[in-house]
Amino acid sequence: MRRTDKHIDYSEDELEMAQFAKALGHPVRIKILMLLESQSCCFTGEMTAMIPLAQSTVSQHLKALHEAGLIQGEISPPRVKYCINRKNWAKARNLFGKFFAEKSAVSP
Repeated sequence: MRRTDKHIDYSEDELEMAQFAKALGHPVRIKILMLLESQSCCFTGEMTAMIPLAQSTVSQHLKALHEAGLIQGEISPPRVKYCINRKNWAKARNLFGKFFAEKSAVSP
């Protein structure tokens, strides 16, 4: 197989969808998003009570979701409050919805 040195141009939507998909790539992150979507906000300590993992592990997953822009946080030491980033959450749902709708329209 031959490799190519050609640059691939990706659209902004493709790059964002890949970033969202990477953040969604772990079941704990899906669980966190489901919890946050069902309420307005949640403190990290409350999440560790609902998700039986070490706080440091939950924090790592929160960091990945935050970096992808799917959640936002408010730091009030010693507590951190997280909630869904409604704008980016809607964008992710729209991008994936269009992607799967287009793919299912092509499939038999």
